[in-house]
Amino acid sequence: MASLLESGWLYLTTNFSDFQLASLGSFIIHEGVFFLSGLPYLMMECWGLQKYKIQRKVNTPAAQEKCVLRLLLYHTCVNLPLMIVSYPVFKYMGFTSQLPLPSWKVISFQILSYFILEDFIFYWGHRFLHTKWLYKHVHSVHHEYATPFGLTSEYAHPLEILFLGFATIFGPAITGPHLFTLWIWMSVRVLETVEAHCGYDFPWSLSRLLPIYGGADFHDYHHRLLYTKSGNYSSTFTYMDWIFGTDKGYRKLKGLQKPGSEVEGRVVDRQENIVLGRSRNLVERRSTIMD
Repeated sequence: MASLLESGWLYLTTNFSDFQLASLGSFIIHEGVFFLSGLPYLMMECWGLQKYKIQRKVNTPAAQEKCVLRLLLYHTCVNLPLMIVSYPVFKYMGFTSQLPLPSWKVISFQILSYFILEDFIFYWGHRFLHTKWLYKHVHSVHHEYATPFGLTSEYAHPLEILFLGFATIFGPAITGPHLFTLWIWMSVRVLETVEAHCGYDFPWSLSRLLPIYGGADFHDYHHRLLYTKSGNYSSTFTYMDWIFGTDKGYRKLKGLQKPGSEVEGRVVDRQENIVLGRSRNLVERRSTIMD
């Protein structure tokens, strides 16, 4: 397996330059992982699959189409140029694509470090985006979808896309990893954010197995509420919200929803009514929501 992987890698490095692999290659991998992991959730919503769905509301076909078309535009006009211009930084910091490939122990340690660093940057940046002016003019674009599905994870204002890109590439940029490690990091980060926005809480979801992992239910709560009340600002793990007390509303709600609670059904019904009422005219209210 290792020799087959190295043979394939040798073919890439022989036929393509470091710049082509780091920019165009990274873009192709990002698009492939993003759409292949996100489209199934969109299909599930289109087909009306309600089992395990967190919210009852379903986005309209027009809203779904708008998301996909806007993503194609932003990925081409924002993500790709960002990957191109960041190449010199990676190269300066020691980036390489040559054999041998790094060991899985090194890869695992680096990716775990990137997750921790990205989570810290994302948490504070996300809280900043929920301040009055930035939410109105920037972050409200992402919150047009009060009922998220996988592809909405990267539906955002161009300035927010740049911020998210910074949080993701900061760790690799300062360590100059092997390109193989960079591609794995990018892939697992995309899979994580798509799953967090998928709108479904499955019995096999990672959040049920790893308590500090946020997942879809944790982030879906963030999308359901208005900007001043949402909390749950973390990217991957939940400990930052726990430390700074920005998950209290979510924890309280989960406590009320525990099986056997007297108010379980009442809380769920009231929550759904609030979500449906607030999301109905969300796009139209973007320019006035802060007034």
